[in-house]
Amino acid sequence: MHADMHADIHLVLHADRAAELRREAGEFRLPRARLRTRIGWMMVEVGLRLARSGPTTTCAQTFRTA
Repeated sequence: MHADMHADIHLVLHADRAAELRREAGEFRLPRARLRTRIGWMMVEVGLRLARSGPTTTCAQTFRTA
């Protein structure tokens, strides 16, 4: 048996296993759009809560820009 034939078989087996793993991973993939939407709305909610609460007295007194 030649070394070149052995390398070809190894590459074929590797490609087959890689394709199998990709198929299995595709079954467990989370829908990204739904997750992004949920995170986006959560950020909006947190921002609205922060905007409604206004600055606290301790924050307003200790914060300096220069």
